[in-house]
Amino acid sequence: MATLWYFAYGSNLERGTFLGRRRMQPLATEIGVLDDFALCFDLPVGPGERGVANVVRRPGEYVWGALYQLTAPEAQRLDRTEGVDRGAYRRLEVEVRTPDARAVGAFTYRSELGQPGRKPSRRYMGLLLRGSRELGLPAEWVERLRAWPLASDERDRQLPLL
Repeated sequence: MATLWYFAYGSNLERGTFLGRRRMQPLATEIGVLDDFALCFDLPVGPGERGVANVVRRPGEYVWGALYQLTAPEAQRLDRTEGVDRGAYRRLEVEVRTPDARAVGAFTYRSELGQPGRKPSRRYMGLLLRGSRELGLPAEWVERLRAWPLASDERDRQLPLL
C-alpha cells in the first residue's frame, strides 16, 4: 500500500479538526520541523483582517508541526478538504526534520493567494495552540504562537453586548 507523509502546520494540528471534522485516519503521527520556511496567516477568510495559516520560504526560519502518514486515497481526500481543486492551496514537496534528526520527505500545503496584513482569529489560533499542546510541540513554539497578534474579528461586533 502506497503511503505519503503530510506535514500539518495549521488547524490540522488539532485532533478535533484533523481526526474529527476532516475524518482523517493517519497510519502514524510524528512531530517535525520544516526548516527555511516561516509561518504566516495571510490566506484571507471572510472580510476584515482574518487569515488562516500558510507558509513562505524564508532562510533561517522554521515551522513546527505534525507529520501524518496517509494512504494515497486519504491524501487525495485531504486535498479536497483543503481546497486544492479550487486553487486555495497546492501541494508542495518538502523535507521535514524529526526531533531525532531523521529527514522525512513529505508534502505540505502552500497558497499563492496570501494577502499582507492578515492575522489569525482568536478561535483559529486556539486550534493551533490546542493541537500544538496535544502533539507535544516544543514549549518555545507554543509560546511563539501565543504571542502572535490576533485579528480584529468583525464577527465579534455582530454579537450583542451582555
